[in-house]
Amino acid sequence: MAGGPAVAPYRGRITAGLFAHLFKAVFKQHHREMRPLLAPLISDDAVVFDVGAHAGQYTKLFARLARRGRIYAIEPQSYARRVLRAAIRFNRLRNVEILPLALGAAPGTATLTIPVKASGSYGFGLAHLGPHTRAGSAETETIEVTTLDALATTLRLSRLDFIKADIEGWEQAMLEGGRATLARFGPALLIEINAAHLQRAGGSAATVWQMLTALGYRAYAGEPGGAALDWPREGDILFLPPKKP
Repeated sequence: MAGGPAVAPYRGRITAGLFAHLFKAVFKQHHREMRPLLAPLISDDAVVFDVGAHAGQYTKLFARLARRGRIYAIEPQSYARRVLRAAIRFNRLRNVEILPLALGAAPGTATLTIPVKASGSYGFGLAHLGPHTRAGSAETETIEVTTLDALATTLRLSRLDFIKADIEGWEQAMLEGGRATLARFGPALLIEINAAHLQRAGGSAATVWQMLTALGYRAYAGEPGGAALDWPREGDILFLPPKKP
């Protein structure tokens, strides 16, 4: 549209921002405060999906909790994977596998939009599927989309203990494509609920809540000691599966 945001194909440029992103990913550990919440849910031999792994801050935390397990860092964005690979390599996390995919309701391809800051560096934490609607410029790349159910089959999983998903509104689509896997394995879920992002992707917090409670999941605030929740709300939400007999 004339006068709208400038959008160009992804070029993988090396910018000053890359070195700052690499430093944080390699040497910093965010989300330490979440360890008391995660430790009882992620055993030493757990299988974990980090969906929207970004630069790997959660991936690193999961890998250190499940030292004998397997962490699948699912990240469709080329720039983010460049940073993620460095973080995994330099931290010698041999139980991590990086998958260049997005998870959705159906397999196919999609357009990923990566905002570009005024400085010229990538705002890669704001990358999302769909058109660019924010101020400023952006780059796009075509990515592969699969479903949670298809991926579980491809990986021949015999267990799946935990899923973290922060995918800018596509959390509902991921769940829709993973009903069989959720019913079969009953993984604990840590999901970002953002009403505006879900709406952008055609979903809603209420629908996510309905889908998971229908499977027997219970919702809690996604923080150590988080209270039980009986109604949809925004933020990081922990969904715990029904207790197995």
